[in-house]
Amino acid sequence: MEQLKFNKARLRTSGLRPTKQRLAICRVLFNRKETFHFTINQLKKITEKNFKIKISLATLYNTVHAFEKKGYLKEIPLKGNKTFFDTNTGNHHHFYDEETSQLIDIKDENVSVNNLPKAPRGKKIKNVEVIVKVANSYQN
Repeated sequence: MEQLKFNKARLRTSGLRPTKQRLAICRVLFNRKETFHFTINQLKKITEKNFKIKISLATLYNTVHAFEKKGYLKEIPLKGNKTFFDTNTGNHHHFYDEETSQLIDIKDENVSVNNLPKAPRGKKIKNVEVIVKVANSYQN
């Protein structure tokens, strides 16, 4: 019951009404112990399968982007038009497995970035995120 109140509050602070579909999205995203990396299409499949409801892509996009704007999710754009979202909003990095299309967290303290270029005039570096792309290595 406490988690339901928390999810409703999270939706309201994001400017969204707590509908049945949005509460189901919250449960998939936030009622878990581990970090969750997902695309919008993956979220749609998981939510519809687990809660036996239909959710429009518009509802998913609006909800996810409202959560991202509020700081509840982190957006991770990858090559082309592939975009992941992450429930871990703290500073950290990722491995991206090109064969399985999975993101795997790398702790911030396990990556060292040296010799960054100066930011353009009038700008400051806000954050550095490293994505290490990996693939299977086959030994002959």
